[in-house]
Amino acid sequence: MHVKSTGLNLRHLYYFWVVAKEGSVTRAAERQGVAVQTISAQLTLLDQSVGRALLAPQGRRLVLTDAGRIALGYAEQIFALAEQMQDALASTDTVPTMRLTVGISDSLPKLIASRLLDAALQLPQPVKLVCYEDRFESLLGALSVHKLDVVLTDRPVPPGTNLKVFSHLLGESELTLFGVPALAKKYRAKFPDSLRDAPMLLPTRNNAIRGRIDQWFEMLDVRPDVVGEFDDNALLNTFGGNGLGLFPAPSVLADDVREQFGAEPVGPIAQVREQFYAISNERKIKHPAIDAILSAIHGKVFSPVKPERAATSRARKPR
Repeated sequence: MHVKSTGLNLRHLYYFWVVAKEGSVTRAAERQGVAVQTISAQLTLLDQSVGRALLAPQGRRLVLTDAGRIALGYAEQIFALAEQMQDALASTDTVPTMRLTVGISDSLPKLIASRLLDAALQLPQPVKLVCYEDRFESLLGALSVHKLDVVLTDRPVPPGTNLKVFSHLLGESELTLFGVPALAKKYRAKFPDSLRDAPMLLPTRNNAIRGRIDQWFEMLDVRPDVVGEFDDNALLNTFGGNGLGLFPAPSVLADDVREQFGAEPVGPIAQVREQFYAISNERKIKHPAIDAILSAIHGKVFSPVKPERAATSRARKPR
């Protein structure tokens, strides 16, 4: 088979990729341990080979041109595949390791993410997880250029987006308010009326679930004292475990919240449910590990916690 040469030098493309990431030739040269002149020369040769300028000066920085943005998308895919190839060739196992690159939304409960990813780790073939946490919008952008295999999040892709990505509903759970034992005992009596002026930790207003929690308080005509708002769900749980206030978490995680944060259920946030999604580049999933995650909803990932167990189980001390 005859393969036509493109004239594209991958070393030139690699230096372009590094400069695009660093925003300047100087920082890229420092990162690579080469002279600034070397990288500048490589970029000039790349521009000549593709017939377009891929970077343009803007103040002291270099920014991508329209052609550069297209080239960067392909460069991301090329070097991600190169890394996967190196991992595969370096593996001495008789069974090759499968790589799964996951984006985890900062608003997704990390205990839910752990349960979902555990489903992938149960596959017969070894799976190497590479996880990134970021804002929802940033993760969708990374997914669209194939830097990620899947995004786990608490919301679907918004309608009208021009990205070719697809939302897969994994499951949902009711919410419960939790608190350390002293707070739980105080506010469990006469719940939910007891929540008036109760210290409360909530997600920030850009979180998908926050609006529904606020509506629930309004419906009850209850105004808690919101002493903390958090973008990051794990940070919210940590402060809740330290006793700063009551905090919401999916009801299915009652045992995990008790074990990891020493917090007990106070009462349900009635009729408010949190949903969990996997977002992929494909309408029909082909990656075996992602398929295992989607299949997890038929197992125990979202099994409801029994109310009597939640009420009578003895709380464990936080670690």
